[in-house]
Amino acid sequence: MSGAGKSSVLDALEDMGWDCVDNLPVSLLNGFVHGEENECRLVPAAVGMDVRSRGFDAAALPAVIRSIQGVQGEILYLDCAGVELMRRYNETRRRHPLAPDRPAEDGIARERVVTAPLKEAADSVIDTTDLTPTELRDELRRRFPSDSDEPVLTIVSFGYARGVSRTADLMFDMRFLDNPHWVEELRPLTGMDRAIRQHLEKDRAWGAALDQLEALLTDWIPRYWAAGKSYVTVAFGCTGGRHRSVCAAEEMAERLRRAGFSPNVRHRDLASQPSDTIEGSPGHAQAERSGGDSGSGLNE
Repeated sequence: MSGAGKSSVLDALEDMGWDCVDNLPVSLLNGFVHGEENECRLVPAAVGMDVRSRGFDAAALPAVIRSIQGVQGEILYLDCAGVELMRRYNETRRRHPLAPDRPAEDGIARERVVTAPLKEAADSVIDTTDLTPTELRDELRRRFPSDSDEPVLTIVSFGYARGVSRTADLMFDMRFLDNPHWVEELRPLTGMDRAIRQHLEKDRAWGAALDQLEALLTDWIPRYWAAGKSYVTVAFGCTGGRHRSVCAAEEMAERLRRAGFSPNVRHRDLASQPSDTIEGSPGHAQAERSGGDSGSGLNE
């Protein structure tokens, strides 16, 4: 999708040592890949294309790419939510290539239809809606490691109030745990702080839930890799993305490291500010602090 970050991806790959070119005409693709006669290319190559590229045909392009002899081609499709694309076009004041004299949303809608066959044929898709440029670079480094073929495991925390994690393969909702936000002295802290861990450990559901999830993940992750997935993202969510999900992600990463895995950890909403509006109502959490059972019920 135009505006989804193609230039940022090419810049990142170039920094990683890739041979990159943008908006290459389809007719020159084979020549670029193989280079001049007797030239030996020892680095991976990346070609950026969109609806502006000469000869672009979303339905025919996958066959063209896979017909190139001597290399293994992979299609990476960059997607993004329409609302975010509109925001980016408004900020940059650039015109959409398929809507030079119409509102950008018309071009975005048309482009989704035009590129649908390419997305369907893609080997992988990255949705850049919620990714900062730095996070996008990290995602590319995980997907295309330069010095290791070891599958990549990423543990993510996020807040449901700010949207679900769009890159997750597995997603677990931790909102059944006692919410530290409604404890005055814990509210400014995050799941990285020991006090939050201690608070959650008092909830009888904490240990049992993490034990069950650990058993599930240590069984499933190798199965994903055996099925050919080179990267797996496991996401933990809570309401605001600052306490329970962060602590659960850190705890699970520690457990998986002890089990022999090497997870990366990313906390999407860790820097957000505490908000009573986002967290909703203390509800059951207040009752628990008055003597209720901390191991049952829902807090929000």
